[in-house]
Amino acid sequence: MTKKIRVLIGKCGCDIHERGALTMLNVLRDNGMEVIYTGRFQSEAGMVNAAINEDVDVITLSDLTGSLVIICRKVLEELKKRGAEDIPVICGGLLTKDDIAELEKMGVKGCFATGSPPQGTVDLIRQLAPSN
Repeated sequence: MTKKIRVLIGKCGCDIHERGALTMLNVLRDNGMEVIYTGRFQSEAGMVNAAINEDVDVITLSDLTGSLVIICRKVLEELKKRGAEDIPVICGGLLTKDDIAELEKMGVKGCFATGSPPQGTVDLIRQLAPSN
């Protein structure tokens, strides 16, 4: 029996918009993944703590305030500090082309701007998750 891919969906900071995160939660579950949603208003350190405690395969971050570069930088720093930089991070939400370039340079494995087809996220998560 293969292990389900475990995905953490998180929203850091003060972004109250969670429609995209909730949509992706359902899309990922419908595609056979186990999803942990931390809810809104989380800290980056709290996200990493939850990811480690839940033994997730991928962290997904959602933000519609234009803060994904800041959020992802803090999450990646926290992962490194905790020795968990092997957990890949992807993000979705309000992104400019410059944001995407900076995020990819930082090590974010996938960036999905608002309106991106959900299947792209599903496919990338399957690619990033360790072989089950």
